[in-house]
Amino acid sequence: MRAAIPVHRIVLLDGWRRIGAAALAGAVSALAMPPFSFWPILFLTFPVLVWLLDGAGPGRDGLKAAAGAGYGFGFGYFVAGLWWIGHAFFVPGDSYQWAAPFAVLGLPAFLALFPAAGFALARALWSNGPARVLALAVGLGVSEWLRGHVLTGFPWNEIGYALANNALTGQMVSVVGVEGLTPLAVAIFAMPAVLADGGAGRWKPVAVMFGVLAALAAFGAVRLERAGPTQFSDVRLRIMQPNLPQDDKFRPALKNEIMARYLALSDRAASPERRGMADVDVLIWPESAFPFFLARTPDALAQIAALVPDDAVLLTGAARMDDSVKPPRIYNSIHALGGDGSIRTTYDKVHLVPGGEFLPFQDFLENGLGLRVITRLPGGFTAGEEPRNMKIGDGITFGPMICYEAIFPDGVYDRETRPDALLNVTNDGWFGDSAGPHQHFAQARVRAIEQGLPLIRAANTGISAVVDPLGRIVDSLPVGEMGTIDAALPAPGPPTLYSRFGILLLAGLYFATIVGVFTPLLRV
Repeated sequence: MRAAIPVHRIVLLDGWRRIGAAALAGAVSALAMPPFSFWPILFLTFPVLVWLLDGAGPGRDGLKAAAGAGYGFGFGYFVAGLWWIGHAFFVPGDSYQWAAPFAVLGLPAFLALFPAAGFALARALWSNGPARVLALAVGLGVSEWLRGHVLTGFPWNEIGYALANNALTGQMVSVVGVEGLTPLAVAIFAMPAVLADGGAGRWKPVAVMFGVLAALAAFGAVRLERAGPTQFSDVRLRIMQPNLPQDDKFRPALKNEIMARYLALSDRAASPERRGMADVDVLIWPESAFPFFLARTPDALAQIAALVPDDAVLLTGAARMDDSVKPPRIYNSIHALGGDGSIRTTYDKVHLVPGGEFLPFQDFLENGLGLRVITRLPGGFTAGEEPRNMKIGDGITFGPMICYEAIFPDGVYDRETRPDALLNVTNDGWFGDSAGPHQHFAQARVRAIEQGLPLIRAANTGISAVVDPLGRIVDSLPVGEMGTIDAALPAPGPPTLYSRFGILLLAGLYFATIVGVFTPLLRV
């Protein structure tokens, strides 16, 4: 080990060299996320983090050095994993291109504060031997949890997804969620660092962690085997993916062309065995489907009524205006429309995208500095009051998630009544065929496993999909393709342990890890 990796050189790095090495490790670690999903790379990068913290030293100076390394790691990880955000600033026009560098570098610069705090916490718990790896697991685990909750939260590419995106190890999210997989992932991938410690027992903790990884895979294999093939209900779905250019969504003059595309695609079966809309129970269109307010556009409602059979329902994303208050409020919503064109129920998005759908300190930034949200909506969107399930048709209930809401493990639906499926309408056309749409779909798919519910996803430019309660993809359309998906609605699975006791199980996992940090038996 000593001959293969100059560990002492990594440990002795200081100042900007330590931060630079951590940033490089963070950037390479982003390969563990979609579209690459090369999670074994973390066996190389996470031991480097342990060695950098070894060299941080004790006391206040050591905490500062650890925080610096954590900041470097976070900045590299988020720049490499979130660079695609810059695409959005080139969609509306030249007036927003100047902001792209601030988003591509500024957002990672802010998010890196969380792993900086996590590294400092880890260093405060530091010790000799394998227990220090668990200290890193606690530190990064806590900081990742905070990243998902502080200031509305942004848990994108949480480290636990390195295991959650795998078909076998990902089944563990049904027990502890992706937030519980994060400290496990850190401990598993960082433990090989102790091989450089010397001593006859250095292989023991590494073997234990590989055993944990094998146990996760075995649990997943058994869970999939016991579940058997995907079970389906008798509800027939059609998902319409229009692949509409993003800038067309800002052009009301294209209203007729957009409606014509939607109607023609929706009436087209995905296979020659099916004809028109005659055997479709639920038709799904993506987020913010129209450059107009659907509820206030009678001719569009009449066209929908002519398309949708009397006993069917259309679920579509649409902006909604409430002018009963002054100034009027605009919501990012999902409407459920019947065969008569009437709106039966509506869900308003609760978790809005900062900078995309609302501005923090709205009055100052908009009125004082003249900034606008990227959607170019003065005043931004208004958030809905709370998650609310949508009951449609013959007792079918969906747990709606609009776009960004699908990345949050908790609060994905109203817990008063368990829905039959999760519904995610989204518009990833802002980001082209970059890593963004692939990462977004992967995270939405994990929600299905966590909750034991099928996921129905309609995306403007992809990835649209039908996913069963174990995260298996029944059918999908790739990014950049226009088309439809015809599929039966997968039957829901039983409530998962995570859906019933998530926070308690997560707390128990962290408690066990912290005990490990202070257990002398782990120190060799």
